[in-house]
Amino acid sequence: MIRTVQPIIDEKGQVSLLEPVHPSSARRALVTILDEDAVAETVLLSEAVLSEDWDRPEEDAAWAHLQPAR
Repeated sequence: MIRTVQPIIDEKGQVSLLEPVHPSSARRALVTILDEDAVAETVLLSEAVLSEDWDRPEEDAAWAHLQPAR
């Protein structure tokens, strides 16, 4: 099973998981180090493009079942 968990890496390179993980045996893992500024920039750049898609009537219809009755 593949599972994604979020870690924090401190200045000394120590990795701490933000939630417990209990594998049945030793496992390999990948850690991707994110540049916080780049992440924020990507989110901001994506927002305009995604908002065009989110604001379509078809999108409203697809999610209408999750909205409270008006």
